[in-house]
Amino acid sequence: MSDLMKDKVAIITGGGSGIGRGAALKLAENGANIIFFDRTVEKAEKVKAEVEHLGREAFIIKTDVSMPEQVEHAFKVAYDHFGKIDFVFANAGINGVIAPIEDIKPEDWDQTHTINLKGTFLTIKYAIPYMKETGGSIVINSSINGNRFFKNFGFSAYSSSKAGQVAFGKMAALELAKYKIRVNMICPGSIDTNIHDNTFPEDESLKKIRIPIEYPQGSQPLANKAGTTEQAGDLVLFLASDMSSHITGTEVYIDGAESLL
Repeated sequence: MSDLMKDKVAIITGGGSGIGRGAALKLAENGANIIFFDRTVEKAEKVKAEVEHLGREAFIIKTDVSMPEQVEHAFKVAYDHFGKIDFVFANAGINGVIAPIEDIKPEDWDQTHTINLKGTFLTIKYAIPYMKETGGSIVINSSINGNRFFKNFGFSAYSSSKAGQVAFGKMAALELAKYKIRVNMICPGSIDTNIHDNTFPEDESLKKIRIPIEYPQGSQPLANKAGTTEQAGDLVLFLASDMSSHITGTEVYIDGAESLL
């Protein structure tokens, strides 16, 4: 443990599992109090208990990040409780429907973009009024998909939303620099999470667009296995803390060189 985030207030969207959970625990271990904006309160309750076991304060605000009024209300409640907001991790997202472009329904495309990209926009938009006086850090959870890796057939909706997050994050970093708010993006590769719970591949239709190529054995050259949520949490902690005080508008890849194959 350290005092890197001592008494800082951190908001995490989708913090009830996966990378959100990993970040919450790393931040709490280093002194932060955690607020969860989550649609699934039951999962977040378990992580809240883990944070409290570490001696930090935590609470949950039931929030759908795609709903403007819910996100705006959640930030007000969080600020009224702690009197400040130091760090925001825009983490909530889905893989959504995985299918060939011609088979993706417009409503499926919209759902992926509404949660991943609009949700990120709303999270940052409503954080700004509470962070602009004192500054702070924002991290967006993007992906190697759409930014440096294009081998996943059927991921056009997801990849487009993730590429959009990086572009939006760079714009936000420049715009918010005058308020001393840093904005960075992490781009994970394969991380051992439960995101496949909200992934809906259309396997039969995907067969017609797959290209029969075999890539080198072991998709992650550095470790030959998926990364862990703890490793992703370490990166989030670094970008949240003053250790990264001169870093903004930057995407950081955490993929064990997976996207270089």
